[in-house]
Amino acid sequence: MTELTYAEASRLAIAEEMRRDPDVWALGEDLGRGGVFGQYAGLVDEFGPERVCDTPISEASIMGASVGAAMVGTRPVVEMRFSDFALCAVDELVNQAAKARYMFGGQARVPMVIREPIGIWRSSAAQHSQSLEAWYAHIPGLVVVAPATPADNKGLLKSAIRCDDPVVYMEHKNLWGTTGEVPEDGEWTLPLGAARVEREGTDVTIVSWSRMVQACAGAAAALEKGEGVSAEVIDLRTLWPWDRENVLASVARTGRLLVVHEAVAVGGFGAEVAATVAEELGARVRRLGAPRIPIPYAPPLEDRARVTEDMIAAAVREMA
Repeated sequence: MTELTYAEASRLAIAEEMRRDPDVWALGEDLGRGGVFGQYAGLVDEFGPERVCDTPISEASIMGASVGAAMVGTRPVVEMRFSDFALCAVDELVNQAAKARYMFGGQARVPMVIREPIGIWRSSAAQHSQSLEAWYAHIPGLVVVAPATPADNKGLLKSAIRCDDPVVYMEHKNLWGTTGEVPEDGEWTLPLGAARVEREGTDVTIVSWSRMVQACAGAAAALEKGEGVSAEVIDLRTLWPWDRENVLASVARTGRLLVVHEAVAVGGFGAEVAATVAEELGARVRRLGAPRIPIPYAPPLEDRARVTEDMIAAAVREMA
């Protein structure tokens, strides 16, 4: 194990996969200078500009070229800089990449990873702060991943690169600098679709992903210390496929479910988890997400759009 940041872990994952498989390559804006968050730093020095490619500022062109390159046998890692910018390339992703394998009867595959940084990040305002994971989970043919820790960002990214379907890989911008222990083994991966129990508990199950996992764990620790409420926190890791079995087993024990995400609550993926648990178990369910507003620029207003540890604790307290 070695201590790495979330960004360093992803960089290590790409480097290991590029060394392992010559068909893996990366493209996007400013990759030659290391990417916006340093997640590609040094890769062009090792692999050259033919495999770490700077592109023009055209998300549709980046995505379209990647779809074609994936269909003829390579494995592109596509950098979209911000998830908001990827909306310029939704047709190429949703109508082409996601559907090609089905429409060609399995004769074509589109093994590509689309990295889309998500989330509220230091006054980045309405066009640079969105969490749109539910959009992609809705689309048949797409895999959707949202890692919460440096170790997961290595293990899941390696699995995403090896996946034969297009993977929308959503990394929270506020996690880039967080640190944690990461396995050094170059062949270590994590399976897509398997959740992780962040914290065990008996009174209520809290399900989350990405940056909100840390907030949920903090709220659970405070509740147990201050009020004796025992909350189990589950990190989904992958939104599609998502680990129904582990979530259902946990809620069957606790009898209560709270789903927490930073994305807008209306139409969020939390509703899918809550509805599934309600249909399967008849348990008490609740979801907690952001209000349906654009993310403001001014910090005091931005804070009104955040889901906080206090809000999570209050929701659990009402349920328990």
